[in-house]
Amino acid sequence: MSNTAQLAGIEVPTDLLIGGQWTSGRGGDTLPVIDPATEDAVAEVADGTVEDALDAVAAAQDALAGWAATPPRQRAECLRRTFELMTENADALARLMTLENGKALRDAKAEAAYSAEFFRWYAEEAVRMEGVLMQAPSGANKILVMRQPVGVSVLVTPWNFPAAMATRKIGPALAAGCTVVLKPASETPLTALYIADLLARAGVPDGVVNVLTSRKSGAVVSAMLNDPRVRKLSFTGSTEVGRVLLREAADTVVNCSMELGGNAPFIIFEDADVDAAVEGALIAKMRNGGEACTAANRFYVHEAVADEFSRAFAARLDRMIVGPGLDAGTDVGPLVNEPTRSKVAELVESATADGGKVVTGGRAPDRRGYYYQPTVIDQVPPDASILGTEIFGPVAPVVRFTAEKDAVAWANDTEFGLVSYVYTRDLGRGLRVSEALEAGMVGLNRGLVSDPAAPFGGVKQSGIGREGAHEGLLEFTETKYIATNW
Repeated sequence: MSNTAQLAGIEVPTDLLIGGQWTSGRGGDTLPVIDPATEDAVAEVADGTVEDALDAVAAAQDALAGWAATPPRQRAECLRRTFELMTENADALARLMTLENGKALRDAKAEAAYSAEFFRWYAEEAVRMEGVLMQAPSGANKILVMRQPVGVSVLVTPWNFPAAMATRKIGPALAAGCTVVLKPASETPLTALYIADLLARAGVPDGVVNVLTSRKSGAVVSAMLNDPRVRKLSFTGSTEVGRVLLREAADTVVNCSMELGGNAPFIIFEDADVDAAVEGALIAKMRNGGEACTAANRFYVHEAVADEFSRAFAARLDRMIVGPGLDAGTDVGPLVNEPTRSKVAELVESATADGGKVVTGGRAPDRRGYYYQPTVIDQVPPDASILGTEIFGPVAPVVRFTAEKDAVAWANDTEFGLVSYVYTRDLGRGLRVSEALEAGMVGLNRGLVSDPAAPFGGVKQSGIGREGAHEGLLEFTETKYIATNW
């Protein structure tokens, strides 16, 4: 290891990882990592170039044949050891995430445990790559179907869950026998570099995992997508960027998995357990300070319980402590940067201009750091502009309804379809509405849906493919059919 930084009580690499070597890259430039709680730079990491990106692809290609030929049990053991190392170092990893992302330490600790679990899950899945053998209906031949690794995979991850979004991609890719180039968000590169170091310590061979930190995201990802050695792109980020990458991937027909934006509705019916709905809303809205693609974005609450819900939810948000994520008592840390906070403030202003009434919050506190108060806005009209935008902050607009069909229609009136939430005591209604909602995932009387063993992904313009579960493993494979007789 060459350049490192002492952060959060641990030594963290700050160079690129290419072919098992830590390097400052061809350009020698660096990019700053900003603590959102103080607005100060806490570290400098290597700023990779297009040439570095192609070097990383070459390293991944060189390592591919050997890793693909490695017995599944051996690949699984590397992932299992990484899970153990991440678990042993979970507190340090959580502090590191909080330092560069701003999230509350309790959220970071939850992410550290969740992200490690993907390595344990895919250690178990690596040895379960099943195939098919059957006789052709005509009797003329046998049909043999096998799964093979898709090849060199480019993984592009966002800043909001810097550990989980990386492990959710690296785990299945390595389990399937693929080699990878990880391009983390420039706001949160340290977590990715730290996890890559743990993978190396767990015995993952040189070149199997490469990490390219760079502020030139468009240029370096474009260069890799146009390299014929790259056969897979797994991207988590905005729908806007996802559309651009899909167009680029078309030129070389790269296999794509896309986990894109969300605009999650949270529907509360008149027969719901309101206390349970408040608790679920607290998780669905405020986990990670609202900076999640799965965050509840629009609350559709039946008129009969809307007053009760809004008051109770606002009271819970009022009790949340806003402050630096590393402070033990903090419930809500700062947003990741100033543009994100400004967007949130503008959306609140637009919602009140459209007729919404602020019940609590609605402002940025007068302090250093990118903070915004947890906010509830009641009586938002169903056509308000805030309802068409992914807020990515601690703001809950409440729309009142009386008819089930209206709630479902409003919930589906979006180009997104990642996750929806439904609260009702009537199981028949709950399942009927869940089936009618245009979303890849539904939380039925639950405010949290994410699980490494469950297929995560959306419909419409929220994405293509699934992460997690067995489906996540298959995303990194190609199907080969062999016709034969014996």
